[in-house]
Amino acid sequence: MNDLDALAPPIEAKDPHLPPSPTPNLPAVLPIAKERPRRRRLPYLVGAIVLAGAAAGGWYWWQQSLAGLPAGIASGNGRVEADEIAISTKFSGRVAEILADEGDIVKAKQVVARMDTRDLETTKSRDEARIRQAGQALDEANANIDQQRTRVDLAQREMDRTEALVRRGFATEELLDQRRQQLDGASAELDAAEARAGQAQHALDAASHDLDLDRVNIADNTLVAPKDGRIQYRLANVGEVLSAGGKVYTMLDTAYVYMDIFLPTADAGRAVLGTEARIVLDALPDRPIPATVVFVATQAQFTPKAVETRAERDKLMFRVRVRIDPALLRTHAEEVRSGLPGVAYVRLDPAVDWPAFLRPRAGP
Repeated sequence: MNDLDALAPPIEAKDPHLPPSPTPNLPAVLPIAKERPRRRRLPYLVGAIVLAGAAAGGWYWWQQSLAGLPAGIASGNGRVEADEIAISTKFSGRVAEILADEGDIVKAKQVVARMDTRDLETTKSRDEARIRQAGQALDEANANIDQQRTRVDLAQREMDRTEALVRRGFATEELLDQRRQQLDGASAELDAAEARAGQAQHALDAASHDLDLDRVNIADNTLVAPKDGRIQYRLANVGEVLSAGGKVYTMLDTAYVYMDIFLPTADAGRAVLGTEARIVLDALPDRPIPATVVFVATQAQFTPKAVETRAERDKLMFRVRVRIDPALLRTHAEEVRSGLPGVAYVRLDPAVDWPAFLRPRAGP
């Protein structure tokens, strides 16, 4: 026996009566797991390269398009906006009728909703009854005035006759004093009757004013479109109770559509009110829309420092608003959309011709 045999563990004798022990079916050597190939990363890398190339191409096209503008034309990007008008309730109340919906084109003074006015109708009936009552009181006061005037006339004639009799000696001074007292009493009663008639007239005027107010309040509970436009949002339903000033609709004023852009100092300084402009929407790149500069900010959007260099002054941006021609909007009101992105071009030099892609196209 050599040294290796001595180090080996002893072999136990097997009992012939015991069943043979199961031998595990395991390989002598476990295989080494191989690393998975990284093929799935390849599509992501290719996609990233394509996106980067597209972005670089778009930036290059944008720069080339701007660089191709004549020296007298400036541009800036923005979004088409239209003035929003809130159609709200004047008083708190319940919505009785909804007569317009989102997207509807409405005309000025068109009824779009009605509020419940039963309480106001009751108040109106009460004030109408007060007017009738005040009118009857005024008629009675005027009749009393006529009666008192008749008494004054009679007292005046008796006074005149008594004075004549006293001068001839056929009447006493005592009788003259009585006639004078009767005349003063009739005159006082006439003044009182005229005062009561004035009070009746004031009561009638007050009731008439209350009735006029009732009619105004009832009319204000009938909501109408203040201008021509499109309903953008409907914010209430029939049966809802709204507080005073509660919004029922938000409408767009399709006659005032504009785009705000930002121009650097050198360009904003040359843009004046009435300057001709063009708007090109991303959705309609081949349809330039005529517009006009209607506002130029007097202050830069970014607060300058106390001491500025020329480079810092060039960084200041001024807001410029270009408005689409209202006559064009009236004929294309149904096509007006708010929020569409695009680019506005401002012709700073009237002697410069518009490029071909900014000239208006014929047709609808």
